[in-house]
Amino acid sequence: MLTLPQTLSFAVIILMMAAFIWGRLRYDLVAALSLLAAVAVGVVPFEEAFSGFSDDIVIIVGSALLVSAGVARSGIMEFALQRYAPGVTSVRAQLALLVVTVAILSAFVKNIGALAIMIPIAFQFARRSGVSPSTFLMPMAFASLLGGLMTQIGTSPNVVVSRLREELTGTSFTMFDFTPVGLALTAAGCVFLTLFYFLVPARERNDNGLNAALAIENYSAEARITATSTVAGKPLSALLRISAGEAAITAILRAGGLRIAPLPDAILHEDDIVLIEGGQEALDRLVAQAKLEVGAGRGKGAGPETMAVEAVVTQNSSLIGWSAQHLMLYDRFNVNLLAVSRKGTRLNQRLGSITLNFGDIVMLRGDSQTLPQFLKDFELLPLAERQVLLGSVRRGLVPVSILIAAMGATALGLLPVALAFFAAAVAMVLFRAIPLREAYDALDGPILVMLAALIPVSESLRTTGATDVIAAVLADLGHMLPGYGALALMLIAAMMVTPFLNNAATVLVMAPIAASFAANLGYRPEAFLMAVAIGAGCDFLTPIGHQCNKLVMGPGGYRFSDYPRLGLPLSFMVIIVAVPMLMLVWPL
Repeated sequence: MLTLPQTLSFAVIILMMAAFIWGRLRYDLVAALSLLAAVAVGVVPFEEAFSGFSDDIVIIVGSALLVSAGVARSGIMEFALQRYAPGVTSVRAQLALLVVTVAILSAFVKNIGALAIMIPIAFQFARRSGVSPSTFLMPMAFASLLGGLMTQIGTSPNVVVSRLREELTGTSFTMFDFTPVGLALTAAGCVFLTLFYFLVPARERNDNGLNAALAIENYSAEARITATSTVAGKPLSALLRISAGEAAITAILRAGGLRIAPLPDAILHEDDIVLIEGGQEALDRLVAQAKLEVGAGRGKGAGPETMAVEAVVTQNSSLIGWSAQHLMLYDRFNVNLLAVSRKGTRLNQRLGSITLNFGDIVMLRGDSQTLPQFLKDFELLPLAERQVLLGSVRRGLVPVSILIAAMGATALGLLPVALAFFAAAVAMVLFRAIPLREAYDALDGPILVMLAALIPVSESLRTTGATDVIAAVLADLGHMLPGYGALALMLIAAMMVTPFLNNAATVLVMAPIAASFAANLGYRPEAFLMAVAIGAGCDFLTPIGHQCNKLVMGPGGYRFSDYPRLGLPLSFMVIIVAVPMLMLVWPL
């Protein structure tokens, strides 16, 4: 017989799950309303209502998101793959490279951050091989989920279950306690995804994004070869290899006004100016990897208070009929013209000498305080916000070094995870691996609010004894099963719940139940807690249960029904591999 507090706690959780499934309200608002409801009915005391906001889980997840953004912004993965794997041409080999790289990255940065780093490379491979990006994106998303299982900070469920184990036993899981089982699952999963990627239907992207709406054609830009450029003294073909066919060199300009035809064997000299045509991302990759100088070196790239925008020259703009050179754009307004796009026209001249017309799209970089006023004064219409990295300073190995230092400090026990990654997040901003203006965008406030609000709500299941009731019911079923069957039951239960809750929320709800379930059966709790973390982190059946699945749905053009085609057999594989590995590493 349920007590009144237990009944009320179940009611709040059930209504919360129904609201998540309904989907009309965003998940952070659902969590906030659930917290208010739990306080209103008395299952969460007033003084505990905001305890989640001071919880280490929120600090770790927020810090890991910012660290991931810093690593992604460095462009180091694109550079490494372009340099060390330029000859990968077959679709299966490209997919293997992508899923393995995403999985390894996901062990050390948030899996959605690792996936975001690699998606542009997947599009490059798709264009190079003439296949749909959908061939790569869903397997990559699933690989990122598997890779996150390998370390404590790889995914939110591992962070949450570590804290819950500490509450239950006095000892938290450490950074690499997850590695033996997680590594086995990741290795098996990567092999499966590489062999059976054909289960994913080929879809075409439904591109309703900014570029499609505005029909932005290739930008025209210019860059200077410096003494530190990786292509100085080398033939033009070396620069073309970096572009991977996504950017074209239209001319080479040498001192004295000499214009050289862009032949592949033309040698690039220091101070040569190359005129480039390509998309924004292709231009950025070319400039960053070849260490070219844009903006005539003015301002030495992007400082912490600079920003870049794309804007349309409107019909009434006073820039019409003027070039950046004649207007002395930088000297008078401290604004750099980085690139120009003109529909239907190839601009084959120096950037500063291009006379701007109505409808041109310009890429500008300037001071974040004054650039918005410049756009207003010259009647330029800024486009919907998207990240523009062309001409920005990249810190190369700095963010990777910060990440390694944080991982090392936690692995050696020098610092707790929350403090180590909070320090790493601060270091990312301090060393300008990510501009301060972008840091708060990287934190993903809705996820942090949801976590903080759900911690006391899920805790109410334990404090009211509701978890013991559920565990007793499961134990009655578990008594009829051998140990491996009971463990599989908990793993499957977590897998079934996680599509309807956020993965971290699934652990907050299911982990106390798993601990009570194990106690009722006379087993140690570790394997069952691990099973919950694995089940919560392995949502392969829907696009709604995890951010990584949502992230690739639009770019891949996937339908809801596409996910179980690859995800269902992968889920069976996870169960088959995880249960014996859990029993081996964490004996019952």
